[in-house]
Amino acid sequence: MTFEFKPERIPKIFDQRIANEVYNLFPEFPETLRNFFAATASCSPFLFSQIQNERDWLVDVIKEKEFDLLSLLHPLKLEAYDALYFKLRLAKRRAALWIAICDLADIWSLETVTQKLSEFADKAVNLAWCAAFNLELRKGKFPKKYDANPDNVGFFILAMGKLGAYELNYSSDIDLICFFDEEIFNPEEFQAMRRTFINATKNMYRLLNENGKDGYVFRTDLRLRPDPSVTPVCMGVDAAERYYASLGRTWERAAFIKARVCAGDFLAGSKFLKNLEPFIWRKYLDYTAIADAHDIRLRIRDHYQTKSGNITLPKHNMKLGRGGIRDIEFFTQTHQIIFGGRDKSIRSKATIKSLKLILEKKWLPVNLVKNLTDHYCFHRTIEHRLQMINDAQTHELPSSDQGFARLASLMSKDKDELKQELFFRLSETNAAIEGFFEPQKFEQNIETQSIPKEFEERIKNWTSFPALRADRAISIFERLKPSIFKKINSTSRPNETLKAFDNFLSKLPAGVQLFSLFENNIQILDLLIDILGTSEALSEYLVKNTAVLESVIAPEFWESWPNKKYLADELVAKLLAETDYEAKLDLARHWCKEWQFRIGVHFLRSKEDAISAGAQYAELAEVTLSVLWKEVLVEFAKKYGSEPGKGAAVIAMGSLGAGTLHANSDLDLIIIFDSGSDDKSEGLMSIPSRQYYSRLTKAFITAISAPMTEGKLYEIDMRLRPSGFQGPVATSWNSYQNYQKNEAWVWEHLALTRARGVAGNKILLGNFESFRSSFLKSYGRDNIFKELNEMRSRISQAKSLNPWDAKVGPGRLQDIDLLSQAACLFARSVSRSTSEGLKTLCNENVLTKNEFLEIKAAAEQLWSWQIGLNILFKGQVELKNKDISHHKVPVDIFSKKTLSEVRQNLHSLSEKVNKIIDKALSAQRGN
Repeated sequence: MTFEFKPERIPKIFDQRIANEVYNLFPEFPETLRNFFAATASCSPFLFSQIQNERDWLVDVIKEKEFDLLSLLHPLKLEAYDALYFKLRLAKRRAALWIAICDLADIWSLETVTQKLSEFADKAVNLAWCAAFNLELRKGKFPKKYDANPDNVGFFILAMGKLGAYELNYSSDIDLICFFDEEIFNPEEFQAMRRTFINATKNMYRLLNENGKDGYVFRTDLRLRPDPSVTPVCMGVDAAERYYASLGRTWERAAFIKARVCAGDFLAGSKFLKNLEPFIWRKYLDYTAIADAHDIRLRIRDHYQTKSGNITLPKHNMKLGRGGIRDIEFFTQTHQIIFGGRDKSIRSKATIKSLKLILEKKWLPVNLVKNLTDHYCFHRTIEHRLQMINDAQTHELPSSDQGFARLASLMSKDKDELKQELFFRLSETNAAIEGFFEPQKFEQNIETQSIPKEFEERIKNWTSFPALRADRAISIFERLKPSIFKKINSTSRPNETLKAFDNFLSKLPAGVQLFSLFENNIQILDLLIDILGTSEALSEYLVKNTAVLESVIAPEFWESWPNKKYLADELVAKLLAETDYEAKLDLARHWCKEWQFRIGVHFLRSKEDAISAGAQYAELAEVTLSVLWKEVLVEFAKKYGSEPGKGAAVIAMGSLGAGTLHANSDLDLIIIFDSGSDDKSEGLMSIPSRQYYSRLTKAFITAISAPMTEGKLYEIDMRLRPSGFQGPVATSWNSYQNYQKNEAWVWEHLALTRARGVAGNKILLGNFESFRSSFLKSYGRDNIFKELNEMRSRISQAKSLNPWDAKVGPGRLQDIDLLSQAACLFARSVSRSTSEGLKTLCNENVLTKNEFLEIKAAAEQLWSWQIGLNILFKGQVELKNKDISHHKVPVDIFSKKTLSEVRQNLHSLSEKVNKIIDKALSAQRGN
């Protein structure tokens, strides 16, 4: 006889008499198997009785190569209610025996054990529901016009808790919630159908839960439904959705993380869970969940009297006690609730898998996740062994040494060894979880004189702000205040920072969520106060977009700048989740401004220099334009059809073309199109090709620059298109080439040196780049510097000098870039780099090497001031009107210079550069 079952582990013998009896029960088994069953039975009275009762069945199935646990249930599909009552119980007893054997023998891992238990429970619930519903059908009360298939009647059962996560323990009860979709039925039939479903639910409950002489199938709990004390055992989805939307609590949100449809109408159930996602997963990071989960923990501990003191092992609850299973599950689910609204990838139902996913996102340290995972598996194994002893739904450790000796034998360990391991694992888990739910309190020793007198009265009025009306918000804020004042006092401008914080606080619509975020991430509060004390532009953005602070705690916020593909993929994925066009445009604005905020923060914290930040702003703009161009095309085509001919392309000019922007840059764009032989579009409304591309261009400009809920993306400037304002907003490809060759002014050719395709038809983009390259490489050198001189004069006469503007004015960035553009034309270079253009002047002996290096260094310094001032303030115009007499404090991003010193240095440096440019151009008057 061949036996496929080969134990990897054998328990220790606890009761030798029972071991001898069971050993003799299986004379046909090999020695290893006889010893295994003997030792198993000696440790567990329940398994001893089951082995005795199912001896012949065991001999048969132990021979099978792979016994399918669900084969115990397959023959029961057509059984009537009464017959099923007994047969389900027999199947469950045999399943419990087989699962215990495979678990104790280490044939199955913990994950496999819980998966098999859960799959068996799923099948049992399905069988019970079908039998119970068919029992009601035979009463003739179900309208014949409806499909009587139990899987298609709008009634569904949600598996909650451990069953929902496929994590059932050995003697677990099963948590179920039953709903039905009342919209399927006519209103006059609602009450009759409701009674039918209630009766069927009660009969299903009896079939599963009732514990008689034949035992039970699964202890079943239906109390996780809304208001179980006053609601029927099943309820309509409409009432349930209204309840969760208005009255749902944090523990119910946590419960629904694991919810899944396990029986009944899967389509109706999936729709219900989809509708419930906004309740479970909040749009923003939800740190209030920490306090809510901790309150639940404390209530459980009060009930079980395990709130404080050292952990003692006798009668310690492995599930609900300190350092137990529920602590790890609460810890995991709380992190899912906090971050899962923004990151769908961590929305797993299984605890261990969820921990691993959270680790992958770097929300938790590696060692902590490793330890908690290891402890969780150990705790669950102990839980199973405790329940196997008497098939009891218990989680308590033994109260006697004999009990511990029995448990240790079942674990194949010595009693003292097991106790030491239990104490270590429970203590380490408890310390880790307490560190999360009850972190060290904020420092309270803040001197009262640290608050300026002129603000004392204002601070007293803070409680009148909307953010500080709720008791919970006030409580959290009072704990934060000492840290807030300490941080404000540590800034270089405490009075101005306190004013900014006062303004920030006054404009918050609510406080609980944000204050909870600060309390659990003090580094975000530090960053906020740094920004409030430094950057008025970022401060104003934060007042309107406090949720962006959540992104700061994500590890990826501080990582290196990603590539353009990553940015494009991320934006595309976000837009795919929306169906409404305007919602997509608003979402793009929100996404773009979050990334702009990131660039600004990195620059303020010296993680990026001015050159890198400028390139990042430009890449972000390019990606945004490219992705939204496609969205505009799709929306536009719904009315006017797809692009006639080859399509259109978006050409970036100026700073975007050169690949360097600042926080307040507008975008210089032109649109070219090639309609080929197609003279009109083909859509619901057919219009001439030229008109099509003109309207498409206007739609694109609106998509980028129209003010919406999230504001504007960018201001668009199209004055660099052929013929400027007098020309069409979109230019045909043939006309564009002809214009550049025969009609364009030198200043337009200067602009061409920076032109770059950023969105649209790839072939047309390639054609544009080929034309640009060919045109510049064959450019005539006559009168370039003469025209440049005249341009500089016109600019000087047209624009008054802003002392804060590092861009416009003699010897400033625009002046330097125009010189570089002229150099590119003169040298017939296709480079878009300011530095490379200036270098050609050095090669042509227009500039000496020292002059080149001086202008290059000046351009970098001017750009650093330009990008810095636009991050600190909303623009030079705003700064021009400010009284800077009080700005005597060094600014970190300006190498500790004060704003007054920056203005003075800007003036002197630009004068120096202007003299070099004047000298160089005076020597080139003939060119």
